[in-house]
Order: sequence, then structure tokens, then C-alpha cells
Amino acid sequence: MALMYGKEKDAEYEIDNSSHPGFCSFFTKLPAKSPDSGTVRLFYRNEYYSVHGPDALYVATHVFRTNSVIKYLGGRAGLPSVTLSESLAKTFLRDALTSKQLKVEIWVPEAGQGKKATKFVLDKEASPGNLSAVEDLLFVNTDIVSAPIVMAIKMASAPVTAGNNAAKTKTIGIAYADSSTRELGVADFVDNDIFSNTETLIIQLSVKEAIIPTGTASGTTERDFDLKKLKEVLDRCGVVITERKPSDFMTKSIGDDLLRLLNPSSTPSSSSSDASATIPQLQLPSAPAALSALVSYLSLLSDTSNHGAWSIRTHDLSQYMRLDASALRALNLTEAPGNIGSNKNTTLFGLLNKCKTAQGSRLLGSWLKQPLVNRHEILKRQSLVEAFFDDANSRRILQDDYLKLMPDMHRICKRFQKSVASLEDVVRVYQAVLKLEGLISTIEGMDTSSEDQKALLEEAYLVKFREYDTALSKYSEMVQQTLDLDELEHHNFVIKPDYDDRLRTLADKLGEVRDGLDAEHRKSGKALGLELDKKLHLENSPQYGYCFRVTKADGKALTDDKRRWQELGTLKSGIFFTTSTLKELSTEYTELTQQYSRTQSGLVKEVVNIASTYTPILEAWNNVIAYLDVVISLAHVAVNAPEAYVKPEILEKGSGNLVLKEARHPCLEVQDDISFIPNDVEMIKDDSEFQIITGPNMGGKSTYIRQVGVIALMAQTGSFVPCSEAHVPIFDSILCRVGAGDSQLKGISTFMAEMLETATILRSASKDSLIIIDELGRGTSTYDGFGLAWAISEHIASQIHAFCMFATHFHELTALDQEIKHVKNLHVVAHVSDADAEGRDRDITLLYKVEPGVCDQSFGIHVAELANFPESVVKLARRKADELEDFNADKGEPELPAEVVEEGTQIVEDLLRAWATTQGGHDGEDVVMGDEEASEEAQLEELRRCVEQFRPKIEGNPWVQSVLATL
Repeated sequence: MALMYGKEKDAEYEIDNSSHPGFCSFFTKLPAKSPDSGTVRLFYRNEYYSVHGPDALYVATHVFRTNSVIKYLGGRAGLPSVTLSESLAKTFLRDALTSKQLKVEIWVPEAGQGKKATKFVLDKEASPGNLSAVEDLLFVNTDIVSAPIVMAIKMASAPVTAGNNAAKTKTIGIAYADSSTRELGVADFVDNDIFSNTETLIIQLSVKEAIIPTGTASGTTERDFDLKKLKEVLDRCGVVITERKPSDFMTKSIGDDLLRLLNPSSTPSSSSSDASATIPQLQLPSAPAALSALVSYLSLLSDTSNHGAWSIRTHDLSQYMRLDASALRALNLTEAPGNIGSNKNTTLFGLLNKCKTAQGSRLLGSWLKQPLVNRHEILKRQSLVEAFFDDANSRRILQDDYLKLMPDMHRICKRFQKSVASLEDVVRVYQAVLKLEGLISTIEGMDTSSEDQKALLEEAYLVKFREYDTALSKYSEMVQQTLDLDELEHHNFVIKPDYDDRLRTLADKLGEVRDGLDAEHRKSGKALGLELDKKLHLENSPQYGYCFRVTKADGKALTDDKRRWQELGTLKSGIFFTTSTLKELSTEYTELTQQYSRTQSGLVKEVVNIASTYTPILEAWNNVIAYLDVVISLAHVAVNAPEAYVKPEILEKGSGNLVLKEARHPCLEVQDDISFIPNDVEMIKDDSEFQIITGPNMGGKSTYIRQVGVIALMAQTGSFVPCSEAHVPIFDSILCRVGAGDSQLKGISTFMAEMLETATILRSASKDSLIIIDELGRGTSTYDGFGLAWAISEHIASQIHAFCMFATHFHELTALDQEIKHVKNLHVVAHVSDADAEGRDRDITLLYKVEPGVCDQSFGIHVAELANFPESVVKLARRKADELEDFNADKGEPELPAEVVEEGTQIVEDLLRAWATTQGGHDGEDVVMGDEEASEEAQLEELRRCVEQFRPKIEGNPWVQSVLATL
């Protein structure tokens, strides 16, 4: 994150010297943070924040990007410290929680201590999955683009058969919470020993934080080993881990807790007082224990605004395509944590996210991680996308005139429920309600291609929008009757003065002050000879109150009478100044405004309370707005791609073939200075379901296989795809083994990362999966790597029978098509020119086309030449490659006969002896250098003459030629 900072190190942000010893003593006694906790502590000092110790070094490096901001409390060897302004601290906190996956603690001075505070108390804690404590501090004017999902995990084992040594199955209970929508969810399922289903659930829900029980003191029990594996999965998915004591996972009073938290409308009606009868999720084996830990961690019951406000649902893994962390990374679905802000088009989410609302962006993220497996639902989405794809005018109007103006209702509703909303929140909802009528008429007037499409628009949007329009008409009336709408143009949110006699009196006085301000404006403009509102501006500045502003060029007029024109400050926008009269009027206006706010505060509370009764309607409306926004965004991208996308034909799971004509990678084709070469894809069951792709590095193998995965995922999301024609069967999962990622940073070798990801594929894949493997077998010996690649390929092709694309440099692997009939070989094409007349190396041109057959040669050394490797390195590489090929020949003997090598050795010896003689050596003596006076250039010239003398013999001996090629 590159932040821009102004004068953040002013003297006012310096920690008072007299407080240094006391604070340093207090800081050293704070509870130690776990090394891997990822927690940053900030200390609030009334007008600014400070960080200390390792946190100060982190902020200096990652925020200011310089160590010059570090001050040391107590001298040079003292406590490293950095101060941040309030606005900068809030920006840092938002980034830490939503991008950097850090936890934060905010400490405030003990009661009675001011700027010189030496003792602090913990005031707020927040984590990526639990933002509730800082939501009002950090996200008042900033939308939460990604939902803060926190999940609790309970593991249990159950015997499959009777007996003491019976095999056991691992059952997982999951509970998760989305505080932005006040939704709880549960899942209960059986998992394998590498937690494949748990990883899929984490990806589907975009979990930010996981709560797991602590291990035993010994760390040697079966549960401890399972917890270690689970932590590895969570770490691989970029999830923050929070450990809680096992007693938090006891079900104890979870039934009563849920009865207090849940909205009665979200649970089946029942006359029973038994929670398990009312809430079916409590009947699951392990999920209630996870729910107990989750409710405790979030302290949901301590906030009375949560009571009766939450809903609960059961998440079914089988409803969506399975994706794991490797697929997420290989297909570039989203930005990696901590990498937010790079080129948006490098990820699929960034490319497709042309949403105009925060709720739309969040829903798109969910869709991409939860591709559908229900053909009817996919076709329904496709038809909606097609409607907006075909009607460009309606699409533009909806995006620019309506969706762009829609606030995030979830956030506003939460403020309503917590009684912290303002009149501005009430007005934002009102202004959105006013747009509903036009929104409805625009969709009604769309030019649809069929009656079915029109009926689908009616069902998905119009019926609901009309219902909300009717239900919210009373809301509009309430706002019109209670708020002074004329003041909105001045950005003032106030109750109508007619509502109260005291308000009416204050409003009259405010009107008089405004008249006075206008009069002073006219008077000053005439005195300065400056035209009002063009040269002389009257502004209400947050810093100065009501004041005048002129450009720096017009500021010369102020120098004539400095006593009358009192300068306040100079900024880029101009010079701010006031007069004695204006100063008095501004002060009076501020005082009257404050009185008005105090007087109307009771009425504001009443208005907000009335508005909060509409939250169920507003949240339902918000969901439909998000649905509309995502569908229009997908249509927008499909139309505006370099070549328009097409609607794919979706085939039932288990039937049909994968056929793509002129397929393109959606992210690559939009990059600057790239002319993308499309390729066809044809995977036919029992004929070409397993495809091995060979060819040169940089030739496009990885792009080719990844784009197939991306297109399949887009199709099951309901999106159009970058092809000229597409037939896509429904896949139950996309499983990838591509690259090593950042495994080495986590202490995992490249080879171990490969094996872990491949193990997941072999255990999770079914015949309806799509498997993508790129360069398997690296990180170990060539023979071991090839052996593993062959065995894994054979198992997938002969046992699993899934569609699989396998890119490899092991050319020997292409022989698999001789053993298994549905294995087919493809290669990326490269054009190699003939050697020139002087015998110089051939040039290679990468064509990025994929064609049937096997690549007949390796191009690694050619690519090294393209990368400008030193010529000597390239020659030596070519010689060693030739030697290896000789060594691995069928008969195990060198390619050149022994007599050729012996003859060549004699030729080289004769040549060197002849050259040594010219330099002063004699037969039978060691080869030595000649006179010291002989220059290096003269020696080289003599060597060249000797080589030319022996040229006929050299050209007649292949071994000598190969030796000279490396020199």
C-alpha cells in the first residue's frame, strides 16, 4: 500500500519528553504478544496515535517507507516510536485489517491522564473477521468491499466400525458469522486427513479469520496432529488464526443464546420452548460447539442491538463448485492478501468488477468463489446477463443514473439498529428511495429478446422493486414531513423548524445571520472591486468557519488595508481571509447551529428510531440491488472486451465434452501492448480427456491450460466467456497444481508444496472434475520427477477419468498415449530458422499456437539466448546437453566412436604444440608462454593462424568441433 502523507510529523505530534520514562516502564510490562499473532498495538493520545517497539519499525517500513520518522524514547538506545495523525492512523488501521490480515489493539489513556499519559488501558480489539469494535471508527465514510467472515471449527472423530481398533472418520463442525449482514451459518461434514472439504468451505465463504481450540500441553495427541494439519490449511488460504480454550467449544447454553440473538422470522415457527426444536441447526453433531465458540469470541450477547437481529442458515458444500487455495492462486481469481491495489485487470475479480456499489462488489466476490453446479440456476443468470448485454442504453442508464447513487444499505441498517445513525443516513436512504421509480421504469422499458427473458426480469427484479417502492412510500413521507429538505443543498441535515417553537426561533435567527453574511459578502466585493462568486468566494471552511477566499493573483488587493482584511491562511486553492464583521457573524452562526443541533437531538433520535423499523425491507432491497449490479457488471465486461464474449452452452454434469473455439485468457487479452493469440480446446470423453502439452518455455503452455480453468469457472458463474463458441459441461471442482507460490516463505520446499497439492487432487478429484497441472516433478532429481509425473498421470487417466490438462517438460511422458487411448498429445508451436551459411545458431520464434502432436525438441537453451545469457554459458549448456543425450542413448554408449574421439584428441594436442613452438616452447617441454615482450594480442593472433592451419583436420573431426564450440 503506497500512502500519501502530508506534514504528519509536526511538533504537535511529538510525545512529551516528561512522559518518556513512565511510558517506557509501562510499555515493557505489557503482556507479550505471540510472535505469530500478527497484532499491532496503537496508543491513542487524544489528537494523534503512536506505535512502539517492533510495531514502530513495521509502520515506518510499510507506511512511511523510511526509518527517518522513528524517534527513540529515552535516548538513542531507547524505545522506537512513531506517531500518526488521526486520519493517517485510521487509514493504516483499515489497511491492516482488510488487506494485511493483521489484528489490532487500540489503547487509550487511563482516566484522568491527558497528553502526558504514561499509563493506558485496552479500549478496542479488532481482527480481519471481527470489525465490530472499530466499524464506526473506520468505516463511517468508507464501504467494506469484502465481508469480514469469521469462522469457528470443531473437530471430532467417530468410529466407522465397532471395536477398539476400529477405523475412524473425521467430522468437522463449522460455524461462521458475517457481522456486516448479521448472518450466522453452519455446516457439518466428513473430511479427510488433509482437510479438503474444510479448505473448500474456506474458499467458498472468503473466510478472513478462523477460531480453533488450543492443543494439549504435550502436543503429541492425535488431536494435536490434526490441529497442526488444519493450521497448515488455514495458513495456505491466508486465514488469520485465533486460538481459544477448548471449554469455549462446549455447547452449554448455545440454544438459549441463539433464541436471544435470532430474529424469530429467520427460524421455523414452533410452539415448543426447546431451542433444538425451534432451531434445526442445533441438531447437527458438531456445529453447535463451533457456534458456542463463535458467539463467545464475538461477544454478540453483550451488545443489545444484536438481540433478535441475526439470522441463521445451513451451508451446503455440494451446491457449489469446489475450489481450493491452489486453484484460487492458479486461476488468479482475487488479489493475494497484502497485495491489494495493483493492476486490477491482473485478477479475474478485478477484471469483472465493474460494479457501482459496494454490495455488488461483495456479491461478485462470492459468485466467483461459489460457481454454481445447478444448470437451471446457471441458465437463469446467463439469460439476465444476455438481456443487459443486448440493451446497451438501459445498461448505461442503470449504471450511471441509478446504481452509482445507491448507498450500502447493510452498513446504514446496522447503524440504525445500533442507534448511532445520523440524519445524513436517513437522507441517503430517502434519496435512494426516490430513484426506485425510475429504476423500475428503465427495466420495464428494456428491449428483451423473448417473453421468457421479460418474465425473468419481472421475477428477479421488478416484482421485488415494486414491493419495496410501495413499502417505502411511508418512509419518504416521514422524511418529507420532518426534515428541512431545502437545507440539503447546503449539506445541512436538520429537522424542520415547524416541528418545535424553539427550533423555529433558532431558524429565524439563523436566517438573519445568513442575510448578514450575504450583505458582508456584497459589501466586501464592492470594496475590493472583485466579482462575487467568481473572484470573491464566501465559504464555510471546517477550519476557519465562514470566511472569504480569493486566488493568490487577486490577493494583492488585500495588502491595501491589512487591518480590515485579516488573512487566515494560504493554501493551493487561494488565500483565506475575514473581516471583523464576518468573524462575528461566523461565530454567531456556529453557536446557533450548535444550539439547533442540541435542541433537535431528541427529535433526531425519534426519526432514526422510525427509520430503523424499515431495516428488513432495506436489507432485502440491498440484496436485489447487489444482484442487479453484478449481472450488469458481467454484461458490461462481456460487451467491452477486446473481442466480445459469447454465451456458453452449459451441459449437464457428467455429460458432454469441453469444446472452446478461439479461446482467450480474459485477463491477458486486456493488458497493454499484448496481441493475444486465441486457441481451440477440444476435450472429448473417452477420446481426448487427458491432454499432455509440451513445448518451449514462454511458449504459452501455462496460459493455455489456465485459461481453460478460468473459462470453465466463468461459465458456471453465469458469465459470458472469451471465446467465439463454447460448450462447457458442469464441473464439480477445479483442481490445480501450478507453481510453488510463497511456500518457501512458509518453510515448505517447492517439491513438498507440489506433493501436498497433488495429494489433494488425487484424493478430491472425481470423474466430473477439471484438473490442471503445470510442470509437476520439479524440485527433485530428473528421474524421480519423471517417475512421479508418469505415475500421477497414469492414475488420473486410468482411474479417475477426469478432464485433465498436463503441461510438462518431460517429453518422455508423451509416450503415455501409447498405453491409454484417451490420452492425447498437444504442443505449443515454435518456428526455428535454419542455420546461416556461417553456421551460426538458429533463431526461434514463439508462435503461441497449440497444435496436436508432440514437441520434437527442447528449446530451453534457445530461451536462455533470448534472455541474453552470456555466450560462454549458452555454449557450455549446449555441450552438456549433448553429453547427457549421449549418456542416455539407448545403448548407453557415446554417440561418437572411440576412434573419432582419440583422433580428435591428437589433433588438439598437435595444434597446441604448434602454437607453443611459435611462443618459444620446444618439443618434449611443457607448453609455456613466450617472451614477456610478446603482447596478448600477438599471442591470440598466432593461435588463430595455427587454427586456420589445422582447419581441414578440425572440420573433419566432429569431436574437435564440439570442443571448440564451448570456447
